[in-house]
Amino acid sequence: MNNEKRAQYVTRNSILKLLSDGEVARVSLAETVARLADGDEYVDLEKLERGVQKALGDGTTPMGLVLPRKAVLEKTWEEIVSLLSVDRADTLRQLAN
Repeated sequence: MNNEKRAQYVTRNSILKLLSDGEVARVSLAETVARLADGDEYVDLEKLERGVQKALGDGTTPMGLVLPRKAVLEKTWEEIVSLLSVDRADTLRQLAN
């Protein structure tokens, strides 16, 4: 496993640890939704390097490993965004060296 994949795994695991039991249940229910509404924010847990994304509402958003903003509390979402920002900054520093 290369360093980039390892870092993504650690970040994905860290994000999932932020979720309460209720949020995990809401995320699980969100996975069964056919698609997100136009403008819904989400994080694709398989493509964390893309950060927070907005759904187009046209069915092109992959729902398998998507964490929709509306499935978690605002405090949790802020922590996720913060974690992604720190991870991205660390990655950029590593690439620069």
